[in-house]
Amino acid sequence: MRTLVIDTATEACSIALFDEDEPIASDHRVLGRGHAEHLVPMIAGLPEKGRADRIAVARGPGSFTGVRVGIAAARALSFAWNVPCLGYSTPALVAAMALHEGKRAPVAVVMNGGHGEYFVQNFAAEGTAQDEVRSLPPEQAAQAARHRVIAGNRAQAVADLLDGEVLALELLPDANYACLLDDAYLSPDLTPIYGRGPDAKVPMPRVRGRDL
Repeated sequence: MRTLVIDTATEACSIALFDEDEPIASDHRVLGRGHAEHLVPMIAGLPEKGRADRIAVARGPGSFTGVRVGIAAARALSFAWNVPCLGYSTPALVAAMALHEGKRAPVAVVMNGGHGEYFVQNFAAEGTAQDEVRSLPPEQAAQAARHRVIAGNRAQAVADLLDGEVLALELLPDANYACLLDDAYLSPDLTPIYGRGPDAKVPMPRVRGRDL
């Protein structure tokens, strides 16, 4: 079974094509912005234009725009190819990457959450999530990180706030490592995981020319 993996939830834009767990080809770029413009050409550059028997896509949390771009592309290809589409969480992949580094210890994943906050989620040594992802100010994120191994693109920033010995692994999610994820982390639920409320507020209705 071939699997196409799409991850655009952070400033990194990455794709990978696998045959079972064997990597065929991949592409990983740190873009910051412009995922929508780069993603389709990146997929088209894969062998057989990335054609696969199923698709896996990052649901976030991360960039609101990036999460939506990845899921929209995955849904479109799933429909065009008539194949299943599964979602996974960004922290779960980063935790799996950290464990792959040989650090067989519990890990706290800390990622940029925007608006000065960080996404935090803790994982056991076997990769099982120990809590729900939260968006917190840096000082609170440091307190929420339970473990002395910290991974993610805000790992060093949180490590600097903690006393004692802390191992910081500066990692961005990379689709090429998605084969490390247990199938239990792949779900048909493609609902985005935003981790915090939307930036824009819904306008309140007006009655007789006055705000409610």
